[in-house]
Amino acid sequence: MSSPPIIPFVPCGVLLACAFTVLCALDSIPRKSIPYESSHLKVFRDEGIWNYSSMLMREDLGLLILGAREAIYALDINNVSIARAKASWEVTQEKRNECTYKGKHPDIECRNYIRTLHQINDTAMYVCGTNAFNPVCDNIVYVDRQLKLQGKQEEGKGKCPFDPFQRYSSIVVDGDLYSATVLNFLGSEPVILRSSQTTLRSEFKSSWLNEPTFIYMDVVPESVDSPDGDDDKIYMFFSENAVEYDFYSKLIVSRVARVCKSDRGGQRTLQRKWTSFLKATLDCPVPGNILPYVVQDVFHVRRDKWRESVFYAIFTSQSASDDVSSAVCAYSVFNINKVFSYGKYKTPVSVEGSHVKWVMYTGDLPVPRPGACINNAARDSKIQSSLDLPDKTLQFIRDRPLMDDSVKPLTDKPLLFRRGISFTRIVVDRTVALDGQPYLVMFIGTDNGYVQKAVNYDGEMHIIEELQLFKSPEPISVLRLSTSMGQLYAGTASGVVQMPVADCSRYSSCLDCVLARDPYCAWDLSTQHCISLPNPSKDDDLVQSLKEGDPARCPDPGPTKAKNRTLVLGNNIKLPCQKDSTLSEVKWSFAKQPLNPSSRRYSIYSDGLLIYNASAADAGSYTCGSVEQVLGKQYYRTLAVYELHIPAPVDDNKDNTTDGISTTELMTTAPIAVQPSVPQPRSTGSSTVAIVIALVTVSGMLVGLILWNCYKGHLSLHRQHPIKKPMMLPQHDSSPYIKQQDSASESTEQTEVFLYPNNIQRNGTNASPLKYVMDESEI
Repeated sequence: MSSPPIIPFVPCGVLLACAFTVLCALDSIPRKSIPYESSHLKVFRDEGIWNYSSMLMREDLGLLILGAREAIYALDINNVSIARAKASWEVTQEKRNECTYKGKHPDIECRNYIRTLHQINDTAMYVCGTNAFNPVCDNIVYVDRQLKLQGKQEEGKGKCPFDPFQRYSSIVVDGDLYSATVLNFLGSEPVILRSSQTTLRSEFKSSWLNEPTFIYMDVVPESVDSPDGDDDKIYMFFSENAVEYDFYSKLIVSRVARVCKSDRGGQRTLQRKWTSFLKATLDCPVPGNILPYVVQDVFHVRRDKWRESVFYAIFTSQSASDDVSSAVCAYSVFNINKVFSYGKYKTPVSVEGSHVKWVMYTGDLPVPRPGACINNAARDSKIQSSLDLPDKTLQFIRDRPLMDDSVKPLTDKPLLFRRGISFTRIVVDRTVALDGQPYLVMFIGTDNGYVQKAVNYDGEMHIIEELQLFKSPEPISVLRLSTSMGQLYAGTASGVVQMPVADCSRYSSCLDCVLARDPYCAWDLSTQHCISLPNPSKDDDLVQSLKEGDPARCPDPGPTKAKNRTLVLGNNIKLPCQKDSTLSEVKWSFAKQPLNPSSRRYSIYSDGLLIYNASAADAGSYTCGSVEQVLGKQYYRTLAVYELHIPAPVDDNKDNTTDGISTTELMTTAPIAVQPSVPQPRSTGSSTVAIVIALVTVSGMLVGLILWNCYKGHLSLHRQHPIKKPMMLPQHDSSPYIKQQDSASESTEQTEVFLYPNNIQRNGTNASPLKYVMDESEI
């Protein structure tokens, strides 16, 4: 019979398999994984202080300004473990009581968390804190090696979040503070605010902002070299509940929005509101994904020409399953500008009088174009500022701020994709390699305290390494980069860590250095070390191959010195071998012949070889090597060589040494031998001796038993039986049969020890394979 219902599922299964295959192909693996113990990092922590969540780079002062809970620090930018100054900013008891009365936790939420740090001028900085759910801002200066709050406190609502753990963003442009947060205690009034002489904010409408999570904000100088006299733009990235999709539950989507720097609001419509606010969907397509990924952080890579600038954004999945994954997508500023300047708009349409559906607007657009900045064409029409915009334009943008077109990434797929990991923060550095070309290196923080270092080579994503910054898994909440210092700064709830953008000393060989494909590092042929770039060494002495990963110029490393190890018969022996790359495969050989991984005599692990129940045949030379494949080519490197030998018999009259090393020392330096549960003797000679001893023992016991029975009269060598007479043996008498019994018992114990070296016990007593009669009553 046919099965029609199964047929429709076949294409779905094929598509699902294809999607999974594409995801597996996208998934990248770091070449090196550096654990916390192996890293040498500079760490800052202050006893009793938590949540190091805001940073301000003051390279002109040589300081890293750090905001934490009720404290502000000035750390040495070269060594963050050194605190130059500290300023405390605690909450008054009155504010804490008010906060507690409103239902917040007195020791956690009702504190002052420093969330905003911006530079105002050469000496002053602007700082805001949550202040027990009552945000407040002040100025702070660094004078005479001291941090001092100026005491000019002002209202912080709309500039700083109420909730210390709520995401927000802000930036200072030409002395004006642009911020994206909430305006009220309950967090129900999200706002994009400009604090200046002309204060502007967004509308309290779900079509503008619908339960958003603000991520990032930055300015793009689009007025520079603009042929039509355009204005500078402030771009904002956030996620929110989509209004354009009709699902049974809320769907979170990623957005990018913009406003014009010279926006002054409307004359009648949109008074003191943005007249240039537009937003569009930010798309990061992951093959096989159903729900859109949610943006988590963004970094602006600025170029001399703003049209060449790029936003790098990290996304995480929003699936309800435990299968967490993350991606990185890049967006051209020029492409984003095109969506806002020339794209279609969405408009709400009522359906059956109860539901609202968002569709593409197909009608005529008012002039000037809704959401556009004031340019030369508008000025020619006697529109000098947004105050002169007609009501038709303002009403249109008030009701339709959402674009129909979404912003696509530079590539049709993510630049980087990782399964099982949540990305939290990203920064991007631009460095020039040995070939004279610039490369963009991404540093990505994760939710378990790692930083991943990745670079894209002509469409191929290569993760150079991942570094564990914190001993305990904790999300990285802030990540800052100092390009001039070549340092990276990461902050979490418990502390701050400083790390260099490159540690070339990790690469111990030329092959390892070149295959790392790290644009910061090159192998110096003259010093035989992996060094950082730029370097005064001549380019002819440096080896680096980033796109090809070709170590052809590397010199022959020469033979690897063998390590002597002692072989203990019958024991399990481990030979350690740690591979230098997670992308490589370990290969073991014995006597120059490759070992069979499926053999039961040993097991090959990622960190060594384990030989089971070693015998004399296992003595010899073992070689451990790694094979790494780069762009279809395989490269082999010898990691370790071992000489496994059986120790010579020890002569008491001679010095107990082997090749100048005592036997005791050899046993100490030998790998740990694991005693098997039931060892099986493998030597033929040992088995023969054991059988002979067992036969002799059994024969002796039989002879003793016969003599005992003859003495008692049970057996007689004559045909006539003698008259039995009772006989009492003295206690001190040493009769022949007693001696025979002791001899047999001693022989049996020796045999048992030989056959059972582990002294196996059964039911609490030593179990012997033989038993002989100890009393006449047992016969």
